[in-house]
Amino acid sequence: MPARVDGHLPLRPIWLCRSCQDPWPCAAARLTLRCEYSRDRVGLAVLMATQLLDALPELATLIPDLDPRAAFERFLGWTPPHPLAGASTGFT
Repeated sequence: MPARVDGHLPLRPIWLCRSCQDPWPCAAARLTLRCEYSRDRVGLAVLMATQLLDALPELATLIPDLDPRAAFERFLGWTPPHPLAGASTGFT
């Protein structure tokens, strides 16, 4: 995890922010990570996908009816899309 998140780090296994107690990644962590990875969208997506893979088994133990789509949105849904996401590739 990048050091520049300034205390807004996950408290595991409950995945709440150590600083503000919001579900992690909290708004402050998201903003910091977006800035830090502003030139590396793929790197941010890989980082957050890794965090999601770490979080899923821990959260599923604590929340038996955990919605995997909500977890995906929480960890990856906020990351900036690739500039070509949704654009036509010309292939059919």
